[in-house]
Amino acid sequence: MKKIAIIGAGMIGTAWAIVFAKKCEEVVLYDTDHKAIQNSILQVSITSQELNKLGLLNDDPNIFIKKISFTNNLNKAVHNAYYIQECGPENLKIKKDIFSKLDSIVNKSVAIGSSTSGIKASLFSEGLNNRERFLVVHPVNPPSLVPLVEIVPSEFTDKKVVDFVSKLMDEVDQKPIVVKKEIDGFILNRLQGALLNEAFKLVSMGYVDSYDLDKTVKYGLGLRWSFMGPMETIDLNAPGGISDYAKRYGPIYQNVASELEAKEWNKAFYQKVEGEQRQIRSLDDNISRQKWRDKRLMALVKHKKQSDKLYGE
Repeated sequence: MKKIAIIGAGMIGTAWAIVFAKKCEEVVLYDTDHKAIQNSILQVSITSQELNKLGLLNDDPNIFIKKISFTNNLNKAVHNAYYIQECGPENLKIKKDIFSKLDSIVNKSVAIGSSTSGIKASLFSEGLNNRERFLVVHPVNPPSLVPLVEIVPSEFTDKKVVDFVSKLMDEVDQKPIVVKKEIDGFILNRLQGALLNEAFKLVSMGYVDSYDLDKTVKYGLGLRWSFMGPMETIDLNAPGGISDYAKRYGPIYQNVASELEAKEWNKAFYQKVEGEQRQIRSLDDNISRQKWRDKRLMALVKHKKQSDKLYGE
């Protein structure tokens, strides 16, 4: 596969580089921040070694690392790029500036995706000459370990661009979904937001502490959801499938839904959870816990791949 250009060498951009380098001949990371580039170089080296230990890297780590280069020259980064993934700050003005520059220097046939978590393509592509080639390509952090990608076109995005990016994500072993029309928060963050809103409310109102709430997901919902979605879960949880499940449990969920009132995310809403988490570990300890998280994710990715071969997806 040809050259991929990534704009922004932060955490997400670095993880994308690892995703693409597994299948592509050349990946170029662009950033104007020298420190960001140095951190990215280090993280690519560390992650490639860890992936290799678990058998999740096809190449020798030294060969793999050589596929990824770094530059502070935007023209050099995007020259002859097959696809461009933007990973800049979550700020509309900054993104509009980035995409305006890209639109002026990149061949109009090249698709350009944004890693934004919540800014619609119709907003950041407004006023551009070739807005049909822009779309949201939103990963889950880190995309090198969590394969879901939300592809969110605007009404101006060419369907051929959507199809191209979907195929590209498949080719680099990601799991793309296409969001059929623009919506705030896309799909994943709306689902996560619904769960977080209720979780914070349950803790702040004294129904459960944050430890047991996390256990509810870790040892309950999360186990099934790691290989089945909520729709398939309920389809299998009643003899007559979804319609049977809805008849049996619909009134319960309807009653709960009537109590679901979104609360303002102010200090009073989240301070109890914050306090309980800080009793477990300090903010400084979160750094080592993040490394633990990524190693657990790597092990889970390996397990899921093995299970998919044995039992099917």
